[in-house]
Amino acid sequence: MKYIFFFLILSFSQLYKAQTKNLNLKNALVIGQLDRSEDRYSIEIALTELLADAGVKALPSLNILKVGADVYHLENDSIQNIVTSKGLDTYLTVSVRGYDKRFKLAENRDDFKTAINVNHLFPLYKDEVITISFEFTFYRNGIFVGTDIVRCGNIDSREGVLKKFKKKTTKRIKKWL
Repeated sequence: MKYIFFFLILSFSQLYKAQTKNLNLKNALVIGQLDRSEDRYSIEIALTELLADAGVKALPSLNILKVGADVYHLENDSIQNIVTSKGLDTYLTVSVRGYDKRFKLAENRDDFKTAINVNHLFPLYKDEVITISFEFTFYRNGIFVGTDIVRCGNIDSREGVLKKFKKKTTKRIKKWL
């Protein structure tokens, strides 16, 4: 019985690791899930540029949605048809997971429509905080396919967060390809 239990745990852990290893990211609609619209736009543009530099066809959601529209509008069929017509099949959400190094990847594996309606109330920068964790979640055909986390430390300003985000995420994108 112990061996069966051990084998099941081992196989599930390998399946979890394989979710980001076999991502084969070729295109993505980048969706920032942040509290403030200026933070959302900054993260979407930064991540889109990093993905484009890595050879991934990427588009920020702000190019699809009307100015000031909430990201939950992306679940509409008409907008999803526009995204598909642009040759994008992967939705990449990025959100602030928290301000601590101990944060781990979220356990929930919601579908895209459920995940896009979750509120994220964290700003990009907070005074007296020196560490921030970003969570990336990948969806294809509305189904969860992988997740990853990037931690940025020694931050002292909003610009510092963006600079560290770009540096750390550039290295992580290679694993997504």
